[in-house]
Amino acid sequence: MAATPSPHLPDHPAHLWRNPDPKPAYDVVIVGGGGHGLATAYYLAKNHGITNVAVLERGWLAGGNMARNTAIIRSNYLWDESAAIYEHSLKLWEELPAELDYDILFSQRGVMNLAHSLGDVRAGQRRVSANRLNGLDGEWLEPDDIARICPIVNLSSDVRYPVLGATFQPRGGIAKHDHVAWAYARAADALGVDLIQGCEVTGIDVADGRAVGVQTSRGPISAGRVAIVAAGHASLVAAMAGVALPLQSHPLQALVSELLEPIHPTVVMSNAVHVYVSQAHKGELVMGAGIDSYNSYAQRGSFHVIEHQLAAALELFPIFARAHVLRTWAGIVDVAPDASPIIGPTPVDELFVNCGWGTGGFKATPASGWVMAATLATGEPQELARPYALERFTTGALIDEHGAAGVAH
Repeated sequence: MAATPSPHLPDHPAHLWRNPDPKPAYDVVIVGGGGHGLATAYYLAKNHGITNVAVLERGWLAGGNMARNTAIIRSNYLWDESAAIYEHSLKLWEELPAELDYDILFSQRGVMNLAHSLGDVRAGQRRVSANRLNGLDGEWLEPDDIARICPIVNLSSDVRYPVLGATFQPRGGIAKHDHVAWAYARAADALGVDLIQGCEVTGIDVADGRAVGVQTSRGPISAGRVAIVAAGHASLVAAMAGVALPLQSHPLQALVSELLEPIHPTVVMSNAVHVYVSQAHKGELVMGAGIDSYNSYAQRGSFHVIEHQLAAALELFPIFARAHVLRTWAGIVDVAPDASPIIGPTPVDELFVNCGWGTGGFKATPASGWVMAATLATGEPQELARPYALERFTTGALIDEHGAAGVAH
């Protein structure tokens, strides 16, 4: 029987027709065109030769959390499982500009986590020791070391939370988030992946317990496998297939200042006063803090979070007192009970998820795509992804990095 073109899709053979033939239109359909979805598509094509892939994005590519983060990159996590996947990501970051032939403005200026109490000191030194055992570049800094690396930090003892020391990862840093997204998008497109914007997924087709395609605002699309890689809304998409994910969605706020001359040489984070600050390549100060306590899909959070964040920044950096806020925003993060991601198959055959990264999503972008691509190519969780299976919430094998490190950014 001849195929009948969908009235919603362009007349191009790479797109889906309403075709009764059992062969799906795409081997893999990825729901979500942010950094993780684009990276997954790229590594499917590059590492596994699977190019019959569609990335579906309801808005525009990388218009969600990928464009709403503070672009910090690090791997100095405490638990072995976290250190393994984030260190793999950092190693990929170090090769990414050359591999993708794109300047992503990757700057390894170091990431410093301040300690303000004896508990902070003990936790930080423990984390440095764990990092070294896992082969990571972790260092413990005394206040004199902090002053040498970042002279603008307020090291006075006459403050609410005196700085007693800090952990430091020299290989950490920042990258330009939109450059990263477009680098992956360009590379995936060159390998034959279809990137479809303005295509909202409205349903997941399940037959005999197996995902066989998706319903979209531009018509149905059949698929051999469906991957949900939609930051902030993964639970809503999974529910279309009857899968309940243990996630809560919260606004995560950040802001930038006006453009300033270079003054902040590294990335500084503080759990006690809860703020992290870096300076972007153009010159704006980039500041972030915690999530709003309430559940929401609004991309603008409570103003009191911004007030507390600015107060914390001014305590650590009095030199910023005369800087002006340029804009604020909120990204929507999915948070699992242990604040670690969920990667792998679901109870519905051929339906996979990669979600729940919370505040750690940007730095994980390369590794997230790498392990998800391998998982989709084989149907089995990639080794680094295996500890992050959905089943850990019934077995109790949780990876509570948030509880271990105080802040999971």
